[in-house]
Formats: sequence, structure tokens, C-alpha cells
Amino acid sequence: MAGSSTLPLLAGLGAVANASAADDYKALVCVFMNGGNDAYNTVLPTDTESWQSYQRYRNMANVGSIALAAVARPAGVLPITPVATQGGRTFALHPQLDGVRTLFEAGRLGIVANVGPLVQPTSIKEYRNGTAVLPRELFSHNDQQSVWQSSKPEGAAFGWGGRIADLTAGANRNNMFTCISTAENAVFVSGKTMTQYQLAAAGVPAVLSMNGTLFGAHNHPLANIITPSSRNLFEKEYGAITKRALESQAVLADAMAASGGGAIPAPSLYTNPNTGARSINPLAQQLHTVARVIAARGALGVKRQVFYVSLGGFDTHANQKIRHADLMARLAHAMAYFDGVTASLLGQNMRDRITTFTASDFGRTLVTNGDGTDHGWGGHHFVMGGAVKGGNIYGTMPDIGVGHQNDVGGGALLPTQSVDQYGATLANWFGVPYAHLENIFPNLRNFGTRVLPFIA
Repeated sequence: MAGSSTLPLLAGLGAVANASAADDYKALVCVFMNGGNDAYNTVLPTDTESWQSYQRYRNMANVGSIALAAVARPAGVLPITPVATQGGRTFALHPQLDGVRTLFEAGRLGIVANVGPLVQPTSIKEYRNGTAVLPRELFSHNDQQSVWQSSKPEGAAFGWGGRIADLTAGANRNNMFTCISTAENAVFVSGKTMTQYQLAAAGVPAVLSMNGTLFGAHNHPLANIITPSSRNLFEKEYGAITKRALESQAVLADAMAASGGGAIPAPSLYTNPNTGARSINPLAQQLHTVARVIAARGALGVKRQVFYVSLGGFDTHANQKIRHADLMARLAHAMAYFDGVTASLLGQNMRDRITTFTASDFGRTLVTNGDGTDHGWGGHHFVMGGAVKGGNIYGTMPDIGVGHQNDVGGGALLPTQSVDQYGATLANWFGVPYAHLENIFPNLRNFGTRVLPFIA
């Protein structure tokens, strides 16, 4: 086995490293919408037939994103005109996604339709008669978050962001800062060899009271704590981890300060569309930190980085109209801010080198529960960056209604494009050779089209 598979893989990885060293920086930024974003209220088909069906299933005062009237055309949504037509259908975005629409119209943001976890292409007939091989634990929050990030349910050891980093980190002089999360501990940025580095949303967290002497005590220098003379292996490993944490925190803090990252403008306050109040947007704060780390890439010795940021609150079983509007406002504000920052990152336009994409547990049902929507499967996602072939919808938008070829119940969508294809497209742009994509995405071999056309 070593002779037939390992050696060719190593040769391929060497080529990746050499190419990456010769080229310039690239970053992938995953924006995870925790809870399951309602794709039906994010990207809306607005042709007469679709809109009438939407009204039928969403015409409840507290569920629809917009003020629904008994008319055949939408009011309040933001029309978009994709480059490619889809059988005379028309489309729009949620009223609070104005910043996203601007990016779409500028050609720096694309929409990937009906993406979700799949083991293989699956028809509604196969789903209903039980012959389809399905992802495990569908409709479960924790499991589907993990499946989206790693192809496996909860308990997975590494994710596809980390595996991408494993195969491209040869371009970096310092691998400590290859995989970074500004949110929760995320399997997405855990690799087989790469370890995720976690930051606070506002930047580098200080390791308090752990410099010089332990908590200021005399006769207990830190060197004795982190390099113990004991032969106890657990004590030595704990000391090594503590030392690594202290040293990496100091390196990152110094690099971010020396790079001029403090000159990167912080995000403005965002406006809550329900109250009119202006407040801090935590997602934009995380992206500000990502921008500061990218600005320090030279000092950190990195040419390939994978980032994870997240926004919670998308499990909208109740009070959906109010809650989802606020979430969309935060998402649009944060993405528009990050696009603007990357256009002039310390005087350099980095848009072509940074690709930002959304992900979520799952989509939601079209049919309401009276106050919100329930767990679904497929959903629509945004991809942003200078390398993105924006202004278009990639993949066929499913019908609005129930009982059609993509409906697994209540309007929950059977995906037509897999997370493996979505991720493989991003990985290929990042520098993973086409031949090695299956090492990261185990189900990719089951799909005829492995790389989708939404990115150059």
C-alpha cells in the first residue's frame, strides 16, 4: 500500500508546496450560520407561480420575511438578475441583504443553490423507498454541523478545512497559524496534522498572570513550570502545551501589532431592522480579527490559511420573521465590511486571494409550524471574493411548494449539489490538486461533476 498510494500522494504534495511557495497568499474563510438558515427566506424565486406558492405556505404574520399581500408579485424584496436564466424564473434576496445584493451585482458574490450533505446523487424515489444511501443523522443540529464540516456526524476528529490545510501547509514557514477559529472549537479547522488555533472575536486573548513567575509568586519561575524535571510524561506534555500556548500568543500578538493591523478600520455598528437600534455586530468583529491576522501573514510566515467564523441564532422554530430579519442584517453588514477591508488591506487589494463562503447545519422547511420553520436539509449559500464568478446562481433553484422532486417532506429540500462538491471546488482553488480531492472528500468519487463552476 505504501508503494502504490503513499508515494504518489507525497509527490503531489511536494508539487503543491512548491507551487504555493512560488505564488502568493490565499485564504479560505468559512462563515457558519449555526442553527440552520432558512434558505427560502434568503434567496426567493419571485416569478408568479413561485411567489403564489410562497404566499400559500408562508402567509402567516410572524413567519414571512416580508409584508405579504394577496397579490401575485413580491413587495419589499431585493430583485437580482443572474447571468444565466432559469426558464423564465425571477429571483430576489431578503430585504435586509442589500449589502449582499451589491456584491452580487458587482460580480464578487455568487449563489450556490440547494447544497447539502449527500453520499451519492439521490432521487426522491430512492429517498422514499429507502434504497438511497443517506448521510447519517439527518435533521440533527450537532450531527449535521459536523457532517457539513467533516463528512461525519458528531465526534469527527478532523474537518475538510483542516484537511485542505494538511495538504497545502508546505507553503508556510510556521504552521501554528494555518488553521484559525475566531468562534467555537470547530472540527472544520482541525486537520490530521494541523491543529486549530483559537482566537477571541476581538483578537489575541492574553494568557493572564503567566509571565515571569507563576501568578506573581516568588521562587516559582515559569521556566520550572513549563519545563519540569519530573519524568512524568503527562506533566511534561502539559508543560509543553502551556509553553506553546504562551509562545504562540506572544508571536501572534507581536506580528499583528507590527504589521499595522491596528490601522485596519473596525466595523461600523449595524442597525437592527426591527428596533432601529445600532449595536456591535459579532460576526463583523470576527472578520475584523481575520483581516488583522491576514495583514500579519508576512511576519507569521504563512501563505495558506483557513479561517472559521460563526453567527448563531438560526434555529428559528419561533418568532422567525423578527429573528431572521436581524440575522440577515448582520450577515449582510459583516460580508460587505469584509469585502471592503480586503479591497485595501494595508494598501493592498487582497480580494482575489481571499474566498469567503457560507455554510449552515441545514436549510429549513417551507411549511411553517405557525410561528417559524423546522429542520430541513438542502439550502442556498453565498460565495464571495475576487476569484468568484459572481452575479450568478449555480445549480437549479428548486420549485417552491410540496410534493415535487426535491421535497422530502414539508418542503425540506433534497439537495442537488453536495457539500463534497462545494468544498472540493474551494479546495481546488486553494491549491489542492484535482487528483487529491478525494483524499479530503470521501464521497466525491460518487459524483460525475466534482468541481462546480462558481470560482475561477
